[in-house]
Amino acid sequence: MLLAELNIRHTRRHQPTRRVALGDAYLPTSGAAFGAVLLGAVVAEHVPWLDEEQHDALHRFVHDGRNGLSVPRLALRYRLQTDTHGLDLSRHRILRPDVEQGSIRPRLELDLHGPAASQVIGAVMAAAGLPPSARSIAFRAVDAAVLRPGVLPEGLDVIRRAEGMPGVRPPAPGVRAGWSNDAWAGVPSDRRWAMEVLGLTSDMEVERDDVQRRFRRLVRLAHPDHGAVNAGAAERIAELTDAREVLLGVASADVRPAG
Repeated sequence: MLLAELNIRHTRRHQPTRRVALGDAYLPTSGAAFGAVLLGAVVAEHVPWLDEEQHDALHRFVHDGRNGLSVPRLALRYRLQTDTHGLDLSRHRILRPDVEQGSIRPRLELDLHGPAASQVIGAVMAAAGLPPSARSIAFRAVDAAVLRPGVLPEGLDVIRRAEGMPGVRPPAPGVRAGWSNDAWAGVPSDRRWAMEVLGLTSDMEVERDDVQRRFRRLVRLAHPDHGAVNAGAAERIAELTDAREVLLGVASADVRPAG
């Protein structure tokens, strides 16, 4: 069961532009405040990888975020925006303990395939977008993470996901961590994202005809002309289009000439 989730949209590593936007988020700040815990964990994990100039700018950016952030704007050499079209996806989550596997601790899943600065920016953007009372709780977690970079919240099983990315970073000092061995292990993050968008599971083959069928069906469901709401329709269709292009490339690459 999901306890908190943060989806950060950002340019892919090979692209020259630097852009960040927020995807969907579930960030509760009442009770155990797992939303604030997740934001602090994302910041703590990625702050050590900022360069000196970004470190210097971070404190001002966090200060500005406490009063809410206007978008678009620039921060840490990235452009903040609301449009998610064409952007990669990093997904961070906290899940309930997997009792069937003998775990009694919530599971923190950190997606490491995106640039570190974009993850810090996304976490601060998400905190700044919360209502004032929740924002205050979230920024206490962010502040603590900035002061103690690399130190994640205690009491969580940490899973770092960096499938398909070169130069995987080592675990932060003093953190109990494990690399995921779930069904998606070894699947590049772009491919996993695209498969999930089009409803493919990890054990399914990526085939051109199936990708096209799924794309057409989901576009119909998302289009206002077929009864879907206007709000978010354009972004959903753009997301489906991007996912189709990724998977059509995968399907083409998997085709091997005979002989």
